[in-house]
Amino acid sequence: MESVKHSASNTLEVLGVGVEVDGRSLLRGINFVLKPGEVVSVLGPNGAGKSTLMKVISGERKPSKGQVLLNGRTDWPLNHQALMLGVLPQSSSLSFPFTAEEVVLLGRIPCSSNHEENRAIVRAALEKVDGLHLQNRHYTTLSGGERQRVHMARVLAQIWDECVHGQRYLLLDEPTSALDPAHQQLTLKMARQEADQGMGVMVIMHDLNLAARYSDRIVILKNGQMAAEGSPHQVLTPHIIRQVFDIDVSVSNHPAYDCPLVVNH
Repeated sequence: MESVKHSASNTLEVLGVGVEVDGRSLLRGINFVLKPGEVVSVLGPNGAGKSTLMKVISGERKPSKGQVLLNGRTDWPLNHQALMLGVLPQSSSLSFPFTAEEVVLLGRIPCSSNHEENRAIVRAALEKVDGLHLQNRHYTTLSGGERQRVHMARVLAQIWDECVHGQRYLLLDEPTSALDPAHQQLTLKMARQEADQGMGVMVIMHDLNLAARYSDRIVILKNGQMAAEGSPHQVLTPHIIRQVFDIDVSVSNHPAYDCPLVVNH
C-alpha cells in the first residue's frame, strides 16, 4: 500500500477499506472519520467485521483495499504511533507473575518520562478504572473483569500525555464484555470523559443502549459493509435494528438522558 501524507488532517480516517481472505470478503468499502473529542461506537451482529475493522485501524492487519490515515499519515514510525493510538483488544493474555502496577507500567515503554513520573501516571490510570486497590496484586490471580480493567489502565497510561505528533485516539474492542454492570458504566463514562477532554474514542460493543447513551455517532456493520452511520437517534430505529440484527424492538426517548431507549419485544 502506497504511503500517503496529508499533514493538515488531525483525524483518524478510514478510507474505502476492504479486506479479502481466500477469496472471501470480510470488509467492503468502509468509510468513516473519527474526530478528536467524539465517541464513535461500532455495532453489528457476530461476523459483521467489527474486529477485523479494529485490526485494520490499529495496524495489526493490512487492508486489501483502501487505507487508514492517522493524523494524515499511513507511515508513522511505530514509536510515534504508539503515543497517538492506544488499542485495547478483545482479549489480552499474560502469564508472567507481574503485579497489576507492573502490567500498567508496560504501557509507558514508548514514553520519555522518568520512572517517578511513570509511576504517578500508572497510579492515576489505575484509579480511573477503579483498580488502584489491585496495584500490588499479581496479575495471574485477578478475575477476568479485573484483568480487563488493568489492561484498560495500561492503554490509558500509554497515551496519557498530549503528543506533539498529533491527536490521540483510543480504540476499545468490546471493553465491557467481562465487566459487571457497574464497571461497564464506569468504563464507558471514562471513555466519554477522555473524549470530552479532546481524545477520539472508538468502541466496539454489542449493547445498543450503552452505545446510545455514550456515543456521539454509531457505525453499524452487517456482512462486512456499513449498514448505517449517524447519531444514536438516526440509526437506532426499529427498522434498522430489525434489518441488521433480525430482532423486533420498540424505541423511545430515554427518561433520564437525551438518547434512544431500545426495548426488545
